[in-house]
Amino acid sequence: MKRAETIKNQKLFNYIIKNGNYIKNSYFVLYSSKKEEPEINFGIAISNKVGKAHIRNKLKRQVRSIIDNNRNLFKNNNNYIIMIRRSCTEVKYSELESALVDLLKKQG
Repeated sequence: MKRAETIKNQKLFNYIIKNGNYIKNSYFVLYSSKKEEPEINFGIAISNKVGKAHIRNKLKRQVRSIIDNNRNLFKNNNNYIIMIRRSCTEVKYSELESALVDLLKKQG
């Protein structure tokens, strides 16, 4: 995931969460909203309650890797916010990947 594809603006982040469509499972909540530009933007959110900084950073790196490996499942002209839930700390990478891919297939 390139730096230009990330959503850093807090107003846009909150707008997507309030007004976007969402779908969830036991590991992730995926928010999406349409936009004018023909590229895809991503935001990753994780609460401090999930764990210490090294655990949160590891989960964010894993989610970025899943996004890069499954880029074809994301629709153009959309913004996505992926919220990572606390239950992600107890499972392996392969289970996280299958859960996020299932969410993307349901959303599309």
